[in-house]
Amino acid sequence: MDTTPDTVTILYVDDETQACKWFARTIGAGYEVLTANSVDEAKAVLQADAQAHNRISVVLTDFRMPGGDGTELLRFIDTEYGDIATILVTAYADKDLLIQAVNTGRVFKILEKPYQPEDVRRSLQEALSLRQDRLLRTQRLMAIDETLAFLAHELNTPLAAISNFARGIRMRVDQTELAPDALPEVGRAADRVQDNARYCLSVIATFLNSVRNTYGKPGTAATPNSAGGLIRSLFDTYPFTNAQREWVSYRVEEDFPIRTLPNCVMLVLSSLTSNALHALRHTRTPRLEIVAGQAPATRDARHMIRIQDNGPGIEPDVLARLTIDPVTTRAEDGGNGMGMIFCTRIMQSFGGAIAIESAPSAGTRVTLTFP
Repeated sequence: MDTTPDTVTILYVDDETQACKWFARTIGAGYEVLTANSVDEAKAVLQADAQAHNRISVVLTDFRMPGGDGTELLRFIDTEYGDIATILVTAYADKDLLIQAVNTGRVFKILEKPYQPEDVRRSLQEALSLRQDRLLRTQRLMAIDETLAFLAHELNTPLAAISNFARGIRMRVDQTELAPDALPEVGRAADRVQDNARYCLSVIATFLNSVRNTYGKPGTAATPNSAGGLIRSLFDTYPFTNAQREWVSYRVEEDFPIRTLPNCVMLVLSSLTSNALHALRHTRTPRLEIVAGQAPATRDARHMIRIQDNGPGIEPDVLARLTIDPVTTRAEDGGNGMGMIFCTRIMQSFGGAIAIESAPSAGTRVTLTFP
């Protein structure tokens, strides 16, 4: 997108008509300047612009205005027009009240009144650079979304066919007289194939939805970017069987934001849930609990998500190597031991950690800690 001054449109919002006229006359050289005298009027201008050509690149808004202040307008822009850069104009006495607007990312910069024209022009150039970066980011994310959609289509079709084929094998096994020793083995193989196919389908769907929600256009579904949101999303999307669903429960003792890689954290939760469900297959009264809350007091005061089951536990020699070597407790299902290494690397990539506590016949507790 061309962002040279003769193509840039700016919206200036101030309840004082003379202030709008001064801005257009003093700053407007080389820019197209639109003005509004209230929050509602500014919203109408933005909506009309969106229906036309999305020309507005930067919005400068006063803070104190009758009928709604500038932060209300910033929230509206942040929600509906995320590519637009915003500058808040305010008197010095207001500054301490507006720091939160900067910290939450809703405003690019604050200009104090009275401001000098050269300060405004410099801030506009910085805002236009930010706008360009946002547009490029949107284009890249659209390309990522299209790529993910293509991969999902290409993988979902054969995986669905594999799942249906495995179900057909199971039905034939149930209806066919085979040698007594062959029947259970063939049936179990078909069940394992179907379980793995269903799990892969779930991971693909979960990852695709998480990426789209995290980086989607304004107005898309709310992003599961908190611990509680991710856990609830897991319960909504994971392919539990009816029996498995009865085993599992969750509690959100204290919610907290997942600030980095929420879609990858979702994959970690899916992988750990899969491992736990597999371990519980032969447990008499299986239970799996997922808890989000405050980690035990540490120097970094971290939060945690804990996945705990009452399964058979893990042998000490396997446990000692689980996060550093490709060792698996699921070799009969084709496991290669890379799952826990993958989960560990994801958590470490943003300063988190993963800890596993287990003993034979004592269940397993996996704790994810977050900075």
